Amino acid sequence: MCRDAYKSLESFESEIKGIPPLHSPVLHADETGLTVLGLRWWLHTIGNEKLTLYAVHPNRGSKAVNAMGVIPNYSGILVHDFWATYFMYDCQHSLCNAHIMRELVGIVDGYKQNWAGKMKTLFEDVYDYIFVQNKRNPVRLTEFEKAYQNILDEGFGENPPPPDHLTCKKRGRKKRSKPANLLRRLDGYREDILRFMYNAVVPFTNNLAERDVRMMKVQQKISGTFRSVEGAEIFCRIRGYISTVRKNGKSVYEALKRLAEGNPFTVQDLMAE
Repeated sequence: MCRDAYKSLESFESEIKGIPPLHSPVLHADETGLTVLGLRWWLHTIGNEKLTLYAVHPNRGSKAVNAMGVIPNYSGILVHDFWATYFMYDCQHSLCNAHIMRELVGIVDGYKQNWAGKMKTLFEDVYDYIFVQNKRNPVRLTEFEKAYQNILDEGFGENPPPPDHLTCKKRGRKKRSKPANLLRRLDGYREDILRFMYNAVVPFTNNLAERDVRMMKVQQKISGTFRSVEGAEIFCRIRGYISTVRKNGKSVYEALKRLAEGNPFTVQDLMAE
């Protein structure tokens, strides 16, 4: 039955890859570990508010992204968790600030550095101003950016680079602490981190993609592994169908009934209303 469903949904998956909605102004991407044949594989997901696409691959990087065939041709804004592979592609980027805030909490707890607490509070204030109060006054946004820079300056003051004489015996990069690495990211990628402030379609987090991978993690907790590559691919395609059905407010029961009858919803059916 699962093999028949997989074949019936081939055109559904192709439709998702080829239609304009997946090439929407904003896409969410994520990847997570998946066990296939007892080996470490990767589940990749790409989606938006209406569509979900899954794929499994033994590779986490560009080979898997290229095999999915969406991001290499995408020119909108890709929301992700700072996985370096995504920066290889010619699109705009927006970084998940929920991840950054968790790192800031870790630096406050583990390193007792005041700048990290101030930065977390600033993110909370900006979130409240934009998403709760629903305001975007340019003057106020400029004030937020100035505060952002002031906190960075304070952080760099707390984390000066190591003296050259302590690192000259070793080749390669100088080793940096976690606070120093986060500061460099906050500074070097500020446009991607703060993109949500200036573009109303950009979210604050990558929670949509994380919700999309949640059921896969539940499957792994229950089953532990996929016993074949075919089984993993079948699960991904059927799960992508179910997720897309739910996002469009349709009955999952009806969708599975139609799938069992060999007449699944098309993407156009789901998005017709």
